Amino acid sequence: MPPPADIVKVAIEWPGAFPRLMEIDQKKPLSAIIKEVCEGWSLGNHENFALQNADSTNFYITEKNRNDIKNGSILRLTTSPAQTAQQLHERIQSSSMDAKLEALKDLANSSRDVTFAQEFINLDGLSLLTQMVESGTERYQKLQKIMKPCFGDLLSFTLTAFVELMDHGIVSWDTFSMAFIKKIASYVNKSAMDTAVLQRSLAILESMVLNSQDLYQKVAQEITIGQLIPHLQGTDQDIQTYTIAVINALFLKAPEEKRQEMAHILAQKQLRSIILSNVIRSTRAIKDEMAHQLYVLQVLTFNLLEDRMMTKMDPQDQAQRDIIFELRRIAFDVECEPNNSGSIEKRKSMYTRDYKKLGFINHVNPAVDFTQIPPGMLALDNMLYFAKHHQDAYIRIVLENSSREDKHECPFGRSSIELTKMLCEILKVGELPSENCHDYHPMFFTHDRSFEEFFCICIQLLNKTWKEMRATSEDFNKVMQVVREQVMRALNVKPNSLDQFKSRLQNLSYTEILKIRQSERMNQEDFQSRPILELREKIQPEIMLLIKQQRLNRLCEGTCFRKISSRRRQGVRDALRHRGSVERVRPKQRVTADASRPAELSASSRGVPLSQRASAVPCSGRTPRAIWCLISPRGSARRETAGGETGRSGLGTLCDGVNLSLQEVLELAFSVLYESDEYLNFIAPDKHEYCVWTDGLNALLGKEMTSEFTKSDLDVLLSMEMKLRLLDLENIQIPEAPPPIPKEPSNYDFVYDCN
Repeated sequence: MPPPADIVKVAIEWPGAFPRLMEIDQKKPLSAIIKEVCEGWSLGNHENFALQNADSTNFYITEKNRNDIKNGSILRLTTSPAQTAQQLHERIQSSSMDAKLEALKDLANSSRDVTFAQEFINLDGLSLLTQMVESGTERYQKLQKIMKPCFGDLLSFTLTAFVELMDHGIVSWDTFSMAFIKKIASYVNKSAMDTAVLQRSLAILESMVLNSQDLYQKVAQEITIGQLIPHLQGTDQDIQTYTIAVINALFLKAPEEKRQEMAHILAQKQLRSIILSNVIRSTRAIKDEMAHQLYVLQVLTFNLLEDRMMTKMDPQDQAQRDIIFELRRIAFDVECEPNNSGSIEKRKSMYTRDYKKLGFINHVNPAVDFTQIPPGMLALDNMLYFAKHHQDAYIRIVLENSSREDKHECPFGRSSIELTKMLCEILKVGELPSENCHDYHPMFFTHDRSFEEFFCICIQLLNKTWKEMRATSEDFNKVMQVVREQVMRALNVKPNSLDQFKSRLQNLSYTEILKIRQSERMNQEDFQSRPILELREKIQPEIMLLIKQQRLNRLCEGTCFRKISSRRRQGVRDALRHRGSVERVRPKQRVTADASRPAELSASSRGVPLSQRASAVPCSGRTPRAIWCLISPRGSARRETAGGETGRSGLGTLCDGVNLSLQEVLELAFSVLYESDEYLNFIAPDKHEYCVWTDGLNALLGKEMTSEFTKSDLDVLLSMEMKLRLLDLENIQIPEAPPPIPKEPSNYDFVYDCN
């Protein structure tokens, strides 16, 4: 029988003794279990002992976490957390530097356990550590010249223990003095500092800023962006990560009115360029924590746009109205007319006409269009940036659409407003960064005005997609949905620059988006389930018969094949000038798809019998005897045999005759073999006719149709038929297996006799 659920089998270690295998009853108090273990090794004072995990964590077993013990776990008997905390509290005050160093190292390791941390903090251990940092380090610094490595390790372990103890959230950050903050800031501001000390100091400053608004003010007075920049130019990615974390913390906690000022300072210090060259484009792989900090910086930077995004335009504000006048001036190359030039009604009419061409919804007063928030004034800022920095593209888009009269014009003003709103949603402008997200985009670190450049690329994409869809004003929302999908798919590949992003969008045309959607729909779980696959197998033969019949019908209609002229390089156009120079080659109307019945291939009045022994093959350039089907002006098929010559000679002559390259001839030529040494060779007008005729001839002979057009037609028709049959099952979960057949009833008394 399996052991009871409350019994856990574990191994317990004790230094200097052989491990014991025990069964722990989880219903017993933990103190009783520890007493039993101590008695097994004849140890007294069991209250001074505890159990801990014998792994890399060394966490103590408590009543709260004892249920996490699994069968086969290895535990260790050790001194209790209170006893260990008391011992370390005394050891870190030792006068011996070696003893102090070893004690601080043990303290840094033990402080990760919340049980130990609580006991050490109860002994006022944090105050002891802060005193060592504030005053004790001066004494250590005297030894720095002769014991530099020892000094770095002492301070490093002290700060590490402090960080680990504070991470448990037992003590508030507001309890620390200004002297401690200044001391930590001094380690960051020094040009040469031990790496471990610098890393811990940056971590402490970040936590201070994030956890206390009062401490933010104090840290901001001690740390400047200029003092942090040099740490980003090093090679240690951990230092770079903590440095960006401090910058993000200062950015996040700064009052609204100071964030723009701080952003201006960051731009002056070229923070973006430094991060791009020393972090993003570094040869080292970016770790998850660094990716998270870059994401946070990206979000905080875009959040600076929130103020403009949520600001409505004041239609009475002349400065704001002048921006719209500037858009009109750049687009139509007109100067602002003086107030006395012409009548007021004439000027209004002219303005209304131009604002309509610019694509505003309100032609009389376009300022009203920017009262919607979001995007508010941010949309107008983007339009002005596009007009000034990409003037040629701006003028081309406006004039191209304003000159169209077929209702397919793309309204620039309305599109810009909706596009700005959509980009803000994609980049989540105004939202706080997520704690677990690593979704940063390198391309946004390549330009100081990355959002504006992002808009400029996307507005040109929108205009291109509008034309590809041949959209009208009624299709506006559909176009925006396609553009959103194009942008999202391009962002998902994380382009390294705005140029790469633009190139990616070029490949995501509207046609390509439709193909991707179709592929994704077919790859959905519903289309891969067993019932759906069985339905496909059932439908496929019907579709193949339909395609086969279509190919045979096309053969019955006939096709105009090229006349091969005796003059070199004579094209089909020249041949068409002469009456009768092109003849239709077709099977007789009595041909059926049944391969068991003889068939004939007819070229005008001459018939060539086809039987099961016949075959249609691609025309190879290495045939032993090059026999070409030539359609004469008299309307009869003529066979020429280049006796004994290689196929290359015949193909070369043929290429000259039909004005085609050798590669095109090889792709469009096929042969009908109706006797062991008799051929009829054809050159199709294009790839489509080639596939139709080879498929049709194979169908006549009862062979498989293998052309790429057959595969394409099969996919399209099969997909269409599947969708039609599954319309009634939309939004209904299709089970993987059919439902079970119910048992036969014991009697059929419920059957009603209609008679």
